[in-house]
Amino acid sequence: MLDPLSLVRLNEAVIDDPRLQGLGMVVSLAGHADAGHVSQQVRRELLGGLESELVASFDADQLVNYRERRPHVSLAADHFTEYVAPAIELYRLTDGLGTDFLFLTGSEPDLQWERFAAAVVLLARGLNIRLTAGIGAAPLPVPHTRRIGVTVHGNRQDLRDGISTWNPSAEIPAAAAYLLEMRLDEDGRDVVGYDLHIPHYLADSEYPQAAVAALEFLGAALSLGLPTDQLREAARKVEGQIAQQVAETPEIQRMVSSFEQRFDAHVPDSEMRSLLLPPDEDIPDGDDLASAAEAFLSSQAARGSSDEGGQ
Repeated sequence: MLDPLSLVRLNEAVIDDPRLQGLGMVVSLAGHADAGHVSQQVRRELLGGLESELVASFDADQLVNYRERRPHVSLAADHFTEYVAPAIELYRLTDGLGTDFLFLTGSEPDLQWERFAAAVVLLARGLNIRLTAGIGAAPLPVPHTRRIGVTVHGNRQDLRDGISTWNPSAEIPAAAAYLLEMRLDEDGRDVVGYDLHIPHYLADSEYPQAAVAALEFLGAALSLGLPTDQLREAARKVEGQIAQQVAETPEIQRMVSSFEQRFDAHVPDSEMRSLLLPPDEDIPDGDDLASAAEAFLSSQAARGSSDEGGQ
């Protein structure tokens, strides 16, 4: 295999920064099954709402199949003005509590998955990444009227147990992020992945409810305060639009009702827990979960300040 790191262009101005050592890393790559446009929304929310600095970028010309995923170019009457090239990038971000973390984002590679994964593993070694948390989304026959389901995988049992609503044993289409998770695990690095379950009838549209859930899972796993306010506002509008469409279409009502019965039979509330709560407490609704997250992260920040003061 060709040198994996030859795929990577490092920002020499920041790569030796000690602040990059020992961080957590979020992985969100937009692939063929980015149901609900979750990866796109997570990228927009994090890069648009948090302080960021580019650490490294990958050579998309070697990794992306342009015939399958055409980049966009702007035509201004008689000439082209802008070419939007695909990007796969690693950023350092700072959350709302001042905690730094890494964010690997962009187009899922179409080619050279093993080489790409090897490059990320080498970066994880060099930066001593403490935990990698990935997010994905898949369309499933589930109702929009229930909480967002999730399938959790990885080698951190404390971040898996009691969280999944469905963990099948089956052959499924692969993703570059799945291969990366396997290679990080083989390298002895902590890794967890969350695949959100998107109602299949909403999979082709932006579904902000799922992006909120994605950021909640990632924030809880990595002890980060991630922004969700704009997504929550968008989710309220989408909920109203969906409710109106369902009310006007008896066929959709019957479909959703069938999905609700199947979901309730398969995933009783009593079997679920939250990453933010002890096992014997009930799972909260969305607003309660946001409040719990804020309280949890504030306590973590306070404890960190106390520890530093005692040294």
